[in-house]
Amino acid sequence: MKTEVYSWRLSERLKEELEREARRRNLSVSAVLDMAVREWLQGAGEPQGDTDEQRRLHESAARFIGSIRGNDSNRSANVRHLVRKRLTQRRES
Repeated sequence: MKTEVYSWRLSERLKEELEREARRRNLSVSAVLDMAVREWLQGAGEPQGDTDEQRRLHESAARFIGSIRGNDSNRSANVRHLVRKRLTQRRES
């Protein structure tokens, strides 16, 4: 038995589409909303195709992801000094 009420505002166009879909399926708007929410929750809220898009983006970005290689194990601790040194050298050139 349904006992809880939830309400929100939506655009006129979305409301019309929702009502049209309910009529097409011969269901109440409430039943269509119930179905939509259940499907969304079962899919962990992931829109269709989102995982493919995320995979494509990760593959694209992977070309630019890596680590800085060098012989100085203290490089990260000295980064401020190294950057300032390079900037000074560029200004002097």
